[in-house]
Amino acid sequence: MNQPMDETLITLRETIRRYDYHYYVLDDPLVTDYAYDQLFRKLEALEQSAPHLVTPDSPTQRVGAKSDTNLTALIHKKPLLSLNNVFTKAEFQAYYKRITERLNQTSLLFTCEPKLDGLAVNLTYKKGILVSAATRGDGETGEDITHNARTIKAIPLSLQGQQVPDYLEVRGEVYLPKAAFNALNQKARDAQEKTFANPRNAAAGSLRQLNPAITAKRPLAIYCYGIGYCETDVPLPDSHFAQLQWLKALGFRVSPENRLCEGLEACLNYHHQMLKKRTQLPFDIDGVVYKVDDIAYQKQLGFVARAPRFACAHKFPAEEAMTTLEAVDFQVGRTGVLTPVARLKPVKVGGAMVSNATLHNMLEVKRKDIHVGDVVIVRRAGDVIPEVVKAVIDKRQDTLEAIAMPDVCPICHSKVIQEQVQARCSGNLLCSAQLKGIIWHFASKKAMNIDGLGQVVVNQLIDTNLVQDVADLYHLTQESLMNLPRMGQKSAENLLYHIEKSKQTTFKRFLYALGMREVGETTASLLATHFKTLEALQKAQLEDLTMIHDIGPVVASHVMAFFSEPHNLNILDKLLACGITWPQPSTDKPAIIDATFSGKTVVLTGTLAQITRDEAIAQLETLGAKVTASVSQKTDLLIVGTNAGSKLAKAQALKITIMDEKTFLTKINE
Repeated sequence: MNQPMDETLITLRETIRRYDYHYYVLDDPLVTDYAYDQLFRKLEALEQSAPHLVTPDSPTQRVGAKSDTNLTALIHKKPLLSLNNVFTKAEFQAYYKRITERLNQTSLLFTCEPKLDGLAVNLTYKKGILVSAATRGDGETGEDITHNARTIKAIPLSLQGQQVPDYLEVRGEVYLPKAAFNALNQKARDAQEKTFANPRNAAAGSLRQLNPAITAKRPLAIYCYGIGYCETDVPLPDSHFAQLQWLKALGFRVSPENRLCEGLEACLNYHHQMLKKRTQLPFDIDGVVYKVDDIAYQKQLGFVARAPRFACAHKFPAEEAMTTLEAVDFQVGRTGVLTPVARLKPVKVGGAMVSNATLHNMLEVKRKDIHVGDVVIVRRAGDVIPEVVKAVIDKRQDTLEAIAMPDVCPICHSKVIQEQVQARCSGNLLCSAQLKGIIWHFASKKAMNIDGLGQVVVNQLIDTNLVQDVADLYHLTQESLMNLPRMGQKSAENLLYHIEKSKQTTFKRFLYALGMREVGETTASLLATHFKTLEALQKAQLEDLTMIHDIGPVVASHVMAFFSEPHNLNILDKLLACGITWPQPSTDKPAIIDATFSGKTVVLTGTLAQITRDEAIAQLETLGAKVTASVSQKTDLLIVGTNAGSKLAKAQALKITIMDEKTFLTKINE
């Protein structure tokens, strides 16, 4: 290809990039839409005539080819952490006091930013070229959304300026503007398609599309809020606000609502002003973010758990709305607890339509003096969970009657027993509502982890009498499953595979799966670690149970009650007869446990090659160790497999003992 063609392509791309930057980042268009479209079409035509000259950072490459696979995982160079929240002025005052005392300062300068209600992303650039984009995921590993990120015109495909870093990770929040969201939903309604609940969901769904052409049709936007990781010969600015301006100079879009605020009162005033502006902004926000501006102070403050100490999110009060309480139903939960649920005249609250809301319990109903037919105030607690706040008494009609707890269960018609706060169905496993909850819990990920056994399938199994207790799961056949609606041969085979796989579990998972009252993951782990065997736990008396740290008489009584019920013992026998098993404590180990693990706080990281993580945890707990998820100053030992990430680096910084998998296996087999 001749040199004039090369020069023409370079010039066109640079011109369009400049127009994109002014239009999408600066909101300052340099040309008309028509003129821009003509230039873009010219570039497309030239690249089609010379496809070997197409470059990854060309504006035409914002829409890539359709992916044939599910989204893959991408590891962040530096963890993308979440923020701790404060909800009141007092909570922020307490936070401010803690960090000023830690830094021995009387006042601090903060960068204050609107907290966008979108999807956090990590953008990676090498030599100034966008090479990948990922969602936050679990903070360490996210989903690869590079093909969709290229469609967002406010995300630069190549960085501008003379001092572009060799490697750069930039964090930002992708969102869908309110106007675009309304237009998208109107289009869906016109086509009689499902609408999105809120702009955040629409943005997340758009980013996770396998076909980037669909994403390209949705005008997603982004504001960048920080640097994740950077390799450059040029020193970075020593303030967060200045770093944001540096990012803006590279071509990134930074919120114009960001402000520098000195001291506590200035931060609170910024929160107040943004709350007032909330409804007028072209995008959704659910609070503001305060970040200590001085980078040296940020490093000094460090991190706690999976959040930085130098920053916090100050959430807005939940949005409220008035509507009519049309009826009250009573739902029966997994443990038989009856919960009153308000059926409301649909109303929009916090960007979502709400028609149901919890009333928690009858004590709350009486305290709030709520009647069917009342005009009530509804709030989405944390902008997520709908609840009835109170009745508007001034609007009450004289004929309305108070809400009453039914005498019998609405599902099985067994007697309802009123406890201190809650009311409970006495039907236990005779109640189909409880049985459905018990089986769903039994199959859940942190219990027996039976993939494919969701709520719909559980309901079908019980409604068709294929399953009458949890042990019946292990007697299901392909033939019986294929009689269920929308259950094909492949789905049946997959479900049976995961049911069979679940037989190999851990003691703590099994105990948690049984669904004993008030026995969650932590309590199940404590019981498994202390008693070691099911037989020992079954024989335990009240004093045996309460001698365990964090287990009180109430939980102990629930455990004893469970193992004193003949029906439960029968179910246990049936489950064990089906082949459910877990690693048993070795009988030939010395009475005194190896001090390497006994009483130690241990963290696992990386991929273990010769033992599963669950097996390793079970072994450690059997040896008297406490296994936690994150590294801290309280951690005694880090066991590492391959591809260990940030936990290893943190452990090294804290001078924590590190043990590889080979050494670990040698120790536990001594």
